[in-house]
Amino acid sequence: MDRYLVFGHPVRHSKSPFIHTLFARQTQQELEYGLAEPAVDEFAQALRTFFDQGGKGCNVTVPFKEQAFTLVDCLSPRAKRAGAVNTIKLTDDGVLLGDNTDGAGLVADLKSHGVTLADSRILLLGAGGAARGALAPLLAELPSELVIANRTHTKAQQLAAEFHDLGPVIAQTYEQLAGPFDLVINSTSASLQGELPPLAPALIHTDIAIYDMMYGASDTAFISWAKQHGARQTMDGLGMLVEQAAEAFTVWRGIRPGTKQVLRELKRNLGVI
Repeated sequence: MDRYLVFGHPVRHSKSPFIHTLFARQTQQELEYGLAEPAVDEFAQALRTFFDQGGKGCNVTVPFKEQAFTLVDCLSPRAKRAGAVNTIKLTDDGVLLGDNTDGAGLVADLKSHGVTLADSRILLLGAGGAARGALAPLLAELPSELVIANRTHTKAQQLAAEFHDLGPVIAQTYEQLAGPFDLVINSTSASLQGELPPLAPALIHTDIAIYDMMYGASDTAFISWAKQHGARQTMDGLGMLVEQAAEAFTVWRGIRPGTKQVLRELKRNLGVI
C-alpha cells in the first residue's frame, strides 16, 4: 500500500491524516497516511529514510517548509515563488518534486465562500512564510491592488518588491493604511496567542470580507474583533487546510477529491458543528 506522511514539529495535533484518509476513501485510492515528528535537526535524514523505504509523498509543515525547499530535486513554479515546500512527490522517475499548495488552497477556499478577488482591494497582514505562499495565487486573480502590512515594515517592502512583477502589490505601515478594503487576510500567527495585529477598527465595514488563516473550535481573536466592529463575512483557515490538502492529493494521485463533505466531517471532528 502506498505510504504518505506529514512531517512537522510538533505535529501530533495535525488533522492531515484525518483529511487524507477521507479523500482516499472518497476516491477509492489505496493508501495510508501517518505522522512524523523528527527533531528539528533530524528532518533531512528522516525525509531521506522515508523515501528510501518506499514512501510515495509527504506534506511538510512548521518548521520544515523552508528546509524542504532545499532538499528536493526540483521545484514547481509556485514552490519557487513561495520559497517553501509543503508537498513532496516521488515521481515515476525517482525525482523528489517539491510543490507548495497553500496559496492555491487559500484562493479555493475564498472562492467557495463567494469572495470576489478580481478587481478587489486586498489587505494582507503579515510578511512571513504564509504571506509569501499566498501572494502569487492571489495576484493571479487580478485584484485592483494588494497591500501588505507588517509590524516590521522593511519585511513587507522586501516582499512587495519581490512579487511586484506579478501585479499591483505595495507595502504600507499599519499607520498608513486607508480604506476601503474589500478583503483582509490575516496571515500572522497572532491569533494562536489570542493577540491582534494593530489594525485600526475604522478599516472594518459591513461589506468587508475577513479571513484568518488560523482556526480553532471557536472564533479566533481576529475574527471576534472584526465581528465586534461590524464585519458580517468572516472565515477562518479550516477550509484552506482542506483545500490545500486536496491540491496535494491531486499532485500525488492525479485525481481531485471533493472538499465540502470532508470539511463538514472535519468540523464535526473538531466540535465546530
